[in-house]
Amino acid sequence: MELLFTEEAKKDLLKLDKYEQKIFMKHAEKILIYENRKHLKHGVPLYVEKVSKQARIIYDIQEEKLIILKICATHKEYEKIYTEFR
Repeated sequence: MELLFTEEAKKDLLKLDKYEQKIFMKHAEKILIYENRKHLKHGVPLYVEKVSKQARIIYDIQEEKLIILKICATHKEYEKIYTEFR
């Protein structure tokens, strides 16, 4: 499976410090390996990976591509994403 980032996700990642970037990348690689995936709340057809107590990776899977859509460093950013789909 191929790992891709949207432009928005790349910008989100670059805003983080090097240590946080490394943590997010480890979780992105973990998503590629494990098939146990969790959907976003409220039936949103996207997936979420919990990175820390507040931080999340929002992603989608299309064919053989795992696409990182958004990197949320805070819970407030994450809430904004899933409330847009209500």
